[in-house]
Amino acid sequence: MTLQWTAVASFLYVEIGVLLIFCLPFISAQRWQSIFKWSIWNRLSQFRNKGFLTMIIILIVLFLDALREVRKYSTADRSKDSKLYPNAFDHMHMKLFRAQRNLYISGFSLFLWLVMRRVITLINQLATAIGTSAAMQTQAESANKAAKKYMEDNEMLKQALTDAKGEGGKTQDPEENKLLKKEVQRLTEELKSSTDALKKSKSDLDAMKKQTEGLTKEYDRLLQEHQELQNQLDSGDKKDN
Repeated sequence: MTLQWTAVASFLYVEIGVLLIFCLPFISAQRWQSIFKWSIWNRLSQFRNKGFLTMIIILIVLFLDALREVRKYSTADRSKDSKLYPNAFDHMHMKLFRAQRNLYISGFSLFLWLVMRRVITLINQLATAIGTSAAMQTQAESANKAAKKYMEDNEMLKQALTDAKGEGGKTQDPEENKLLKKEVQRLTEELKSSTDALKKSKSDLDAMKKQTEGLTKEYDRLLQEHQELQNQLDSGDKKDN
């Protein structure tokens, strides 16, 4: 194996290792997001997109070169040479095998490079969705507690008004009645605003849950595709051996 294909094979093994680390269940999406926010990644942010595109171009060139080699040795007429020069036929067959191996290595490297970029994006989106969902849930719980408190205060004021009318009748202080009515009106308005905020928080929470479920399904699908590709690569390595 030449130096360039050794480098591509090493790059492929690194990609497989990184994706396997991403699959570890005890590392949460929030932890990965905090790792992605390290200062070292911010320093490399200006070169990140350029490096990603450069690696794609290199892998595409190597893939096309391997494809050309496969077509070259596949279409060669070896019927006569196999009888006259059996060693040459074996040599040609070995070159075809190496070209196919290089094609698989470059193809899988290119595919996993794109998959790894997509997995990182999904992890960030999943972590953001989980954080937003937790914040929405906390806000909904706070609004629910405030609504219960306002309802209890409203019931107490209504009970106080009822008792005052029953005991004092017309001799009740009108100023006190006005204050109580204003307080009841204020609490009613606050209860209405809290109820509206609670409904909005619940709707936002449901939307974030649906988004989180969609991201989780997409993440699981990519992991399954990665596992299938890894199994194919392992079977190809066994054939090479």
